[in-house]
Amino acid sequence: MRTPRGKIRRSVTLLLGVATAATVVAGCGSANDGKTVTVSIGYQSKTINTVTAGTLLRDRGTFEAKLAELGKPKGVTYKVEWKDFAAGPPLTAQMLAGQVDIGSMGDAPILVNGSKTRGHDDVRSELIAVTGYNLRGSLNQIVVPVNSPATTLADLRGKVVSTSVGSAAHGMLATGLSGAGLTLDDVKLLGQDPAVGASALQGDQVSALAQFVPWPQKLVFDGKARLLYDGGSAKIPTFHAVVANKRFDTNNPDIVNAFLAAQRETSDYLNRNPLAAAQRVAEITGIPAEVVYLYNGPNGLVSFDPTIKSQEVDALATLLPFLKELGALADLDLGEFVNDTYVRALYGADYDAQRASTTAPSPLIGTDTVCGGAVDNPATASEVWFKGEQTTAVAKTPACLLRLIAQRGNETRAAYVPDTASGVRIFAATAAWVRDPAAGPDEQLRPFAIEADAKSYANAHPGSAVIDYQAALLAR
Repeated sequence: MRTPRGKIRRSVTLLLGVATAATVVAGCGSANDGKTVTVSIGYQSKTINTVTAGTLLRDRGTFEAKLAELGKPKGVTYKVEWKDFAAGPPLTAQMLAGQVDIGSMGDAPILVNGSKTRGHDDVRSELIAVTGYNLRGSLNQIVVPVNSPATTLADLRGKVVSTSVGSAAHGMLATGLSGAGLTLDDVKLLGQDPAVGASALQGDQVSALAQFVPWPQKLVFDGKARLLYDGGSAKIPTFHAVVANKRFDTNNPDIVNAFLAAQRETSDYLNRNPLAAAQRVAEITGIPAEVVYLYNGPNGLVSFDPTIKSQEVDALATLLPFLKELGALADLDLGEFVNDTYVRALYGADYDAQRASTTAPSPLIGTDTVCGGAVDNPATASEVWFKGEQTTAVAKTPACLLRLIAQRGNETRAAYVPDTASGVRIFAATAAWVRDPAAGPDEQLRPFAIEADAKSYANAHPGSAVIDYQAALLAR
């Protein structure tokens, strides 16, 4: 039975249109009695690529410290009120109700936020900075149970697929299905929050989960799922960003500047100390540190950079028609909605160069102690986190990494390698490996995130064979 379009539209109304039910009130969440100003910040603690504007920023107290300095000469005390949300729609509802001044969310909810606040001058929002991005779109992925017979998206025809309706992951699902010759009508779409969908997949209530960071890879790491489709295949960038009440911005530019300065410092800290930052985020959120580090570590799936890049704005333009077709929002003038004034002022003369740069802000570099030589090629650079250690070791290729792991007796906490097909950072232990005897000695073992890609490579290279992780360790 196919899912009717009307049912999908009703789901969008429930999940994304919930903000329209909020009571729009005059003014923002800030209260000013002359001596105390309350600033309300909305964030999503478990969405890893917003941590520089949420979880980690809050934990480090950087914003509060800057506000304290700001208030001294004025005789004003600033109070920061942090509000944690599970997703973007309820955060948007609170912004519509004037209860949140600044918030962070994903690209699809951002568009809904901008559209729904357009008609209310008191709460009209604008996009003022980015938190984390992936220009391939690999923050959205589709996973299936480990024992699922599905090997391609075409195998999901007639199956129940869980996703957050109206999200970028939903758009990724539609794009992926289209590339496989299917449409959303060819699957039974079930609108669920990420955590609910993850439980449904583990309980065999759905055949696949299409979601955003960090849910797909958390399930992979837990041994509960395997990757079926990477959103990066469509090469549509995905990101999370900061939205703020425009009237609040205008009335309190010093507070907005302080927030973005704190966000930039937090981003710099994370990029300089990725392992420590991942461990702290894990302590706060309960998400395994190994999963956080997959996304936030060197050459990770997320690049943390507050500047607003042209590719990101173009991605919003690509996503906008999909959300309009679903009935999730009306039209939105991106030229009016996207405002880089504040972040541009923050970076000054360096802004345009930083905005144009897509170099990984936290590259994986070092020296390979097993194979020898510098680790500097992101297409092959690999990393292992051994148990009981607070630093990681690097290798210049996945094959060299396996030798290092074998030497240490396989006492790994987590090992990370780039997918041969895409370069995306993946877990070595859950990869499908190919042994290619025709390749050089340091490149004979090649990891793939998706088994179908491994088989395709093996078929195209005579003498190659698809093997699992344990076999790859022995074949090093």
